[in-house]
Amino acid sequence: MGELDGRVILVTGSSRGLGRAYALRLAAAGADVAVHDIAADKPAEFGEGQSIEDTVLAIREMGRRSVAVLGDVAAESDVQRMMDEVEARLGAIDVLVNNAGGDIAARGGRRPEPNDAVGIPAADVRAVIDRNLIGTILCCRQVAPRMTARRRGKIINVSSMAGVHPTTEGVIYATAKAGIAFYTTCLAMQLRPFDVTVNAVAPGPTWTARFAATRTVATEEGKSRLQRVAQPDDVARVVQFLAGPLSDYVSGQTIPVNGGAR
Repeated sequence: MGELDGRVILVTGSSRGLGRAYALRLAAAGADVAVHDIAADKPAEFGEGQSIEDTVLAIREMGRRSVAVLGDVAAESDVQRMMDEVEARLGAIDVLVNNAGGDIAARGGRRPEPNDAVGIPAADVRAVIDRNLIGTILCCRQVAPRMTARRRGKIINVSSMAGVHPTTEGVIYATAKAGIAFYTTCLAMQLRPFDVTVNAVAPGPTWTARFAATRTVATEEGKSRLQRVAQPDDVARVVQFLAGPLSDYVSGQTIPVNGGAR
């Protein structure tokens, strides 16, 4: 028996990257998982597969139920349709993982250029905030009333260590992720009387296909386990903790997952 047996979980942005790692680990713990992305072919962008269906199939091969849902988390009508579709096909959503986001330019794929506080194009400012902060808020606004009506549920948002310290690169992304951490605390207070927990993880640099394609990392030779760049499963294990019963009395927290870096 898995600790998440019988749970229905929606992980946004989960056909690839960190989201895929979350979805697979949660399924391995027994959950039925809805896999989401904005388009079916997104895994092919950085060579992570052909389609969202690759992740769905991997989950079904574990003996768990899985469906693919497509939509833009920054579009309120898409978010409502996605939630309705998941609940119609899998059942009431017990856990929502708001993973969709990224420091991605309006044109898609790569980071904005320039990417500082002043020079970043206005279209990229809106795109980054929409993909991260607005998408998280809209998904929470849609799922929270469903959870409070049942007086149970868990929401896990994805912030970032980028939102903790001032920076001159990736400023809008960092600002959006800082906003997610604060929104998590506020939403947790509001949902506390209904036994719905709201927490966040804040990953540091993590090896994903997009990370490898868009950043240069110095050699890690000779570094300790805690000094290295994280692997996706390092973060996925913390997401599993927040999704499971061991975290039932934890709410309003943002947990750094960065090996203790400062």
